[in-house]
Amino acid sequence: MKQAYIRPFIYLLFWLFVSFISKVLFLSYQYPQTATLPWSEIAKVFLYGLRMDASFAAYLCILPFFCFLLETFELSIRLTQLISFYTYVVVIIVAGLTIADLELYRAWGFRLDATPLQYLNTPREMFASVAATPIFLLLGLYLLLVVAWCTIYTRVVQPFLRPQTPDLTSRSSKIITAWCLLVLIIPMRGGLQHIPINQSDVYFSSRLFANHAAVNLPWNVLYTLNKRNLAATKNPYEYLPAKTAHQLVDSLYALSPATATASPQILKNTRPNVLFIILESYTGKLVGCLGGEPGVTPNIDSIAQQGLLFKNIYAGGDRSEKGLVALLSGYPVQTTTSIIKLPRKTEHLPHLNKLLKIKGYTTSYYYGGELAFANIKSYLLNAGYDKLVSKFDFNSSNYNSKWGVHDHVLLEKWLSDLKEEKQPFFSTLFTLSSHEPYDIPIPAKFPGTDEATLFKNSMFYTDQAIGQFIRTAKKQAWWSNTLIIMAADHGHRFPGDDPNYKSSKFRIPFLLSGGALKQAYSPVTIIGSQTDIVPTILHQLNLPAESFKWGKDLLNPAAKPFAFYVFNDGFGFVTPDGVVTYDNIAKKVITQDKTVTTQQIDTGKAYLQLSFDDYLRK
Repeated sequence: MKQAYIRPFIYLLFWLFVSFISKVLFLSYQYPQTATLPWSEIAKVFLYGLRMDASFAAYLCILPFFCFLLETFELSIRLTQLISFYTYVVVIIVAGLTIADLELYRAWGFRLDATPLQYLNTPREMFASVAATPIFLLLGLYLLLVVAWCTIYTRVVQPFLRPQTPDLTSRSSKIITAWCLLVLIIPMRGGLQHIPINQSDVYFSSRLFANHAAVNLPWNVLYTLNKRNLAATKNPYEYLPAKTAHQLVDSLYALSPATATASPQILKNTRPNVLFIILESYTGKLVGCLGGEPGVTPNIDSIAQQGLLFKNIYAGGDRSEKGLVALLSGYPVQTTTSIIKLPRKTEHLPHLNKLLKIKGYTTSYYYGGELAFANIKSYLLNAGYDKLVSKFDFNSSNYNSKWGVHDHVLLEKWLSDLKEEKQPFFSTLFTLSSHEPYDIPIPAKFPGTDEATLFKNSMFYTDQAIGQFIRTAKKQAWWSNTLIIMAADHGHRFPGDDPNYKSSKFRIPFLLSGGALKQAYSPVTIIGSQTDIVPTILHQLNLPAESFKWGKDLLNPAAKPFAFYVFNDGFGFVTPDGVVTYDNIAKKVITQDKTVTTQQIDTGKAYLQLSFDDYLRK
């Protein structure tokens, strides 16, 4: 029976050892960058990377562990040779990937992933990027790795794998071996947490190189192969000649000299504290001040009356991770993927946090759930936040049924921490209680158990928590010099069960409040997008907004009114002339208001075409 658990343990340990040596080799080869890391950071490369190393090792153990199980049913079945052959093949592949990554990282600045597959039809360009590669050195390292790993496997691991005792076929051995196979699911998904492991789980540092070094290379390659649509090189939305597309999109952002005037200054000064509250799934259909159902958001309705409300703002997409990038980086949303899932692309995005840090702001990000969701953590680390707070910073007794802590708990901690924050500060908070399954800690306001009513009650609860936060915040010393931004990450199909493309699903609240405002203002009715929020704020802070080229200043009287959003392989384009929605698969219009012109349809196509071009170049 002893051999039943020794064999799986030794085999798993071998692959963890392979990953350890790979990291040592990577750090050694990239010595100039490794030398810039303190020893504590180097240690964390191995510590934080261990979960991904274990995940990769667990995937590799599936076939051998299944063979171990078969042998417990019939000792005469000798599968050791099959396991060894399988191991040698994987060693050869892993060693090749490890060595290739050493020089490609120097040339490209990111760990090896599915990207080289994009260049198989243009090998000359691929090899040109690594023309100075020391072939003989890398070949020598490759042979050394293969020989070393195969030797260790043959002399140390393989002797433990051969069936040696008759009790290997006992009932206890069968149970233990089956348990070892089943339990692999835990390291495969990176643990027992709600979200399976992704690159964000090993990102821990403000130094990109340290984060890159922590990634398990073969795992990263397999992950991006699975997500290879993210790494597309050809734009599937080439509807118009490039010159025509640029002319149409440029016209959206051009300010006519005859009408261009300076934006009104609505702040008391240009260096206020900034709090950015991102509201999960807050649809305009349930926000009273936007003409939605009354009684669901009484606190936000009141806050809007005391500040500045933008009445015609649309989310760029229908997922949280997409809305996050649109809100904080002013970057358009992709149709069938999201840039946030590729950390090497988000490294090149502009970010409100980066600009404010340069200006001396202390920065933080608060979320009641898991930051690893959809690679959000890597995006935030690339943005350079000083502090990240997630569900793991709270007692589990405050967790809801699925995602994390309730909104009022998160807001209470935020308020408490802000009392100690050095000013000026920029802090972002992302609510979550209005996300499925709409679990709230208060009695339901609206009767009913259907999903639409559950969602409405969750919005009411979050509104209540926001109201309490604002009332308490007004008593703080920092309130008089604080700007509060509120906007939703995306809308919702309820109420009304909107189809995925309908514009009402994408209309969201955006409002400004806080003691830093000079006064209460009349609502702004210009049509705009999430990508317009950062440029609007930057103009009020007298900071450059040129890097946020996909947005406009919503307070500039000369700004063109329009909003662009995407859904699964389709887009919507909103102007004062109406709304048009388009299916990129069928290559035809889905819906079109009577007043929508052909030029508006072409402009929507041009926007999608050029924004995806930009995504590919990142």
